[in-house]
Amino acid sequence: MPFSHFARHPVRTSISFLKATCLVHLGLSHGYNISPAQGPSMLPTFTVDGDWILCDYTRRCGRGVGIGDLVVYRIPVFSNQWGVKRIIGMPGDYVSVGTPGDPGEELMIQIPQGHCWVSGDNLPASRDSRHFGPLPLALISGTTIAKVLPWNERKWMKNGLEKVDQEL
Repeated sequence: MPFSHFARHPVRTSISFLKATCLVHLGLSHGYNISPAQGPSMLPTFTVDGDWILCDYTRRCGRGVGIGDLVVYRIPVFSNQWGVKRIIGMPGDYVSVGTPGDPGEELMIQIPQGHCWVSGDNLPASRDSRHFGPLPLALISGTTIAKVLPWNERKWMKNGLEKVDQEL
C-alpha cells in the first residue's frame, strides 16, 4: 500500500501499529525468545561463548518441567542475572549436595516442595544448586528447546538424562 493510504488514516494506522507491538511483546515475554548462552558451566552442551538458544517461556514457574530439562532461571543470589542449567531433582527427591569425586563426606538432602535441584553439565565450572541450594520453581522462566546459533550446530535440545529401570 502506498504511504498516502496510511497518511489518510492516522488513527487506524496507529491502532494497527499498537496492536502489532503488543502482539510482539506478548510473544517475546510469554511465548518464545532467542537468548545467548555464555559461560563454561554447560560444556559440552553449549560452548563458552557464542551459542544462542530458543527458550520456551510458556513453562514459567516450573510448570511442566521435569528431571533432565534445561531451564532458564533467575539466579537466587544475583536477582538481575539469568542462568541455564539442567534439572537434576524435583520436590521430594534426594540429591547429593557435593561434587562427585571431591574428598569428604557425601551429604544427601531431600528437595523441599516448590523447589528443584539444578546443576551444570560441567560440574567443576558450574555455580548451581550446590552453591545456592534448592532453586524455587517460581524463579524458573522457561525451558531451552533448541540451539539456534551457530547455524551449523543448530539442533533441538532433548532430555540429556535417561530414566533408569528400577528392577534388577
